[in-house]
Amino acid sequence: MTGITVRPARTSDVRGIRDLISPLVEQRILLGKELVTLFEAVQEFRVAEDENGTLVGVGALHVMWEDLGEVRTLAAAADWRGRGVGHAILDRLEADARELGLSRLFCLTFETEFFGRHGFTDMGSETVDPTVFAELLRSTDDGVAEFLDLARVKQNTLGNTRMIKHL
Repeated sequence: MTGITVRPARTSDVRGIRDLISPLVEQRILLGKELVTLFEAVQEFRVAEDENGTLVGVGALHVMWEDLGEVRTLAAAADWRGRGVGHAILDRLEADARELGLSRLFCLTFETEFFGRHGFTDMGSETVDPTVFAELLRSTDDGVAEFLDLARVKQNTLGNTRMIKHL
């Protein structure tokens, strides 16, 4: 796609990231994140900006285990949807995942068609090795709980599909 650049997010982007995802949080498409949480995770985010430096998209890669990462908070500005922004960010996140040595990417999404076009499939009842499951249970991260399909996150994930991609 021409006209945008995908780059690592900076702390100066965090308020713009919040503003970009806020409409999707209000529509209950994305889970809301406190501003402090966005600052704490800024190194996980990639942003897309147009030729004028305006943020037009965002996405994050969160490492969950030695071979597993989660695509989080993937969004494009309303007037940029359908123009390849999400694709460009997802490509960058997948490249980052490979560089980190990850072999699987997880996402929890309503956008099953988008992720399906990018090689993700419904996880169904896929599980991890019991030893890894026990280790992951120690995490307080809701993304890990979503991956494990734990009851404590069900209220936030109703209607979403757990999807996985093997890199």
